[in-house]
Amino acid sequence: MALPSSLLLLLLMFGPFFLASVSGLNAEGVSLLTFKGSISQDPEGSMANWNSSSQDPCSWSGVTCKDGEVVSLSIPKQNLLGSIHPSLGSLQSLRHINLRNNRLFGFLPPELFSARGLQSLVLFGNSLSGSLPSEIGTLSYLQVLDLSQNSFFGSLPNSLSNCKRLKVLHLNHNNFTNFLPLGFGSNLLALEELDLSYNKFNGSIPGDIGNLSNLQGTADFSHNLFSGLIPESLGRLPERVYIDLTYNNLSGPIPQNGALENRGPTAFIGNPGLCGPPLKNPCSSGLPSSDPFLPREINTSPPTEMSNNSRGSGNRSSGLTWSQIVAIVVSDLVGICLIALVFYYFYWRAMASKKKQSSVNSDKISKAKKDCMCFRKDESETISENVEHLDLVPLDPQASFSLDELLKASAFVLGKSGIGIVYKVALDDGLTLAVRRLGEGGLQRYSEFKTEVEAIGKVKHPNIVGLRAYYWSVEEKLLIFDYIPNGKLSSAIHGRGPMTWQPLTWQIRLKIIRGIAKGLAFLHDFNPKKFVHGDLRSNNILLGQNMEPYISDFGLGRLVNISGSLPLLHLNRITAEKHNKEHYDISASPLMNSASCYQAPEALKILKPSQKWDVYSYGVILLELISGRSPIVLLETSEMDLVQWVQFCIEEKKPLSDVLDPFLAREPDDDDAIIAALKIALACVQTNPERRPSMRNIVDALDRLRNAS
Repeated sequence: MALPSSLLLLLLMFGPFFLASVSGLNAEGVSLLTFKGSISQDPEGSMANWNSSSQDPCSWSGVTCKDGEVVSLSIPKQNLLGSIHPSLGSLQSLRHINLRNNRLFGFLPPELFSARGLQSLVLFGNSLSGSLPSEIGTLSYLQVLDLSQNSFFGSLPNSLSNCKRLKVLHLNHNNFTNFLPLGFGSNLLALEELDLSYNKFNGSIPGDIGNLSNLQGTADFSHNLFSGLIPESLGRLPERVYIDLTYNNLSGPIPQNGALENRGPTAFIGNPGLCGPPLKNPCSSGLPSSDPFLPREINTSPPTEMSNNSRGSGNRSSGLTWSQIVAIVVSDLVGICLIALVFYYFYWRAMASKKKQSSVNSDKISKAKKDCMCFRKDESETISENVEHLDLVPLDPQASFSLDELLKASAFVLGKSGIGIVYKVALDDGLTLAVRRLGEGGLQRYSEFKTEVEAIGKVKHPNIVGLRAYYWSVEEKLLIFDYIPNGKLSSAIHGRGPMTWQPLTWQIRLKIIRGIAKGLAFLHDFNPKKFVHGDLRSNNILLGQNMEPYISDFGLGRLVNISGSLPLLHLNRITAEKHNKEHYDISASPLMNSASCYQAPEALKILKPSQKWDVYSYGVILLELISGRSPIVLLETSEMDLVQWVQFCIEEKKPLSDVLDPFLAREPDDDDAIIAALKIALACVQTNPERRPSMRNIVDALDRLRNAS
């Protein structure tokens, strides 16, 4: 007997509910099973243990609970094929959704935003489409919204401005159109990351964008259809922010204030209507470009006004008589002869005096020659420090590229800090490089810069980023490095940045630990000069194609100092001193800077960096890899650095599982190796620098550890 169509529809809609009722599965489990029903393919079996026989869903893969309620759903990079079911909105305690890098399609259901406590929604790398529902404005706790690399279209709803706690907004690589919402810059004051690139946004950039004073990294407006003038308010953004306006329809002069001042042309290319510095295209006032990064144009056409004046003078002179012309010529010749005679007389006197002095005392002549040579040497050095070097200086015999090739190549901003901008540059022959543009101006000590950069170029090791070439001019310094593709170690540990994140296994972590140690040991033992890095952090450890580590920024602080910017170590020391004074003041704890957590305690007292500084910094990185925690650890209402937190756990006799990264706790076979690495880390972060091991001893210990595992 056939079932009525209405009953069949009810069974399809509420079948999971009836099934759950029999098994006793709670309502949240029913909602999750309904979501699972909208997934047609799960090739990795990521939801294999999602079934109605469970009493509650807290044990299911990808589901995290707190006090028996679902607070997180995280199933990234599992090739899930299907759609996002509205049932997820019924999870009232849901705080985090992470479904990135799957094959989800369809619209974003408005019912999803019924989960009003949602704090992060990460959906990048899928095939979702449709518009962003206006109901998103009801998420007053939302902090992270990442919809990048999908197919969303239409306008951003004005209600998005209601999400006043939003810190991360990534909408790049979609098809969003029209103006940005009203109050975008005035209401989203908590924004720290903003990426609107590769969409079809149009209209003018809102004038209130300059209110986003918490922005960091790159504010990316590139590859859109924004038009009109660049608002001067953009210059009010923090100077540490790199503003990317490339490939839009912007026009008019580029404001030269604040964060827009002294920017290179790379930030503005692809806007034919823009004019003024740093572009070669002058505005109507005729002011030339002042950016030294661009080759200066030479005007070969004759000055029109001067030519006209000359012709006018010629017409007036045509009225003179022949005798007047002859008199003028003769008087000019007489004047020239008189001047020549005067010069000859003084020259003859000087030569006679020199000859007389030479005959009196030959020793004085010898001394005079030496003095002359010394003077010429000093003069030569002075001149060399002010000569414009308009081509790359290769430090690697295989560096066959030129400055012109770099200028014409595709360039993408990798990051920006107070010591310059780093670009990823792809040459036409397929070679990819990283180009660091140091700050402009300052002391022009070329000979020191040359000596230092050539010393850095001689350091060749598989775990140190290679310096391939450099460019120097009075107002521009470029350092060209090998490009390392997998980003920073800090991103790999903590899941931040552009790289698709997945937990690091212990074997990969051990590989990274050993590689950093070998690179540092090589620096410390380098002949004839023993080097010190002085600013080692997980942010300047880069990861290669096979997750091999590369130490970067070696020698950068010295080069920045020579080129006239604030020395990197001095800047970190200022931060460290501030941190040390306020460390035990709970009210001041939000001011703690992560860079200072890598600095050895004696760095506050001793100005000259030592190799023991590097050992301490290495120990902090090792603790970071073992614990999975950031350099700054939040403990109840106060903050402490990672070293103090680990020491606190030891003093309180916390179990090892409390210290380890939860992903490492799942690898019980490696417990002995992890504990051995933890002991090495604790030895490295000893307060007394004399008690810290050398990097060569650490490499030997890690080699034994690897052979034993």
